[in-house]
Parts: sequence; structure tokens; C-alpha cells
Amino acid sequence: MNNKGTGAANQRGNTPKHAEHNAKGSSKNPFGKGSAKAELLVRMKAAAEARKAAK
Repeated sequence: MNNKGTGAANQRGNTPKHAEHNAKGSSKNPFGKGSAKAELLVRMKAAAEARKAAK
């Protein structure tokens, strides 16, 4: 009797079940994109200066 086809299927290993919508290298998150942190710091510093000038 051949029981090769019985039992649970093999696991896929370490691969994800689906692709992330914002994965690195996709159109929403391309490689080589500029640093958002630098832009954020510039905006925060400008807002702080504006608050100081308003006082």
C-alpha cells in the first residue's frame, strides 16, 4: 500500500503568505528615495522658529 499522498502538506518555509502593499522597492516605497527624516527636521525647526517669533 502506498501512503505517500497522505498527511499534511509541506510547509512553505519562511516565505510570507502575501506581498506587503508598501514593500521596499515597490512603487509606493522605491529604493533610493530621499530621507523623509531630514525634511521633517527642517519643518520642525521652521515651526519652532515661527513659534519663537510669535511670542
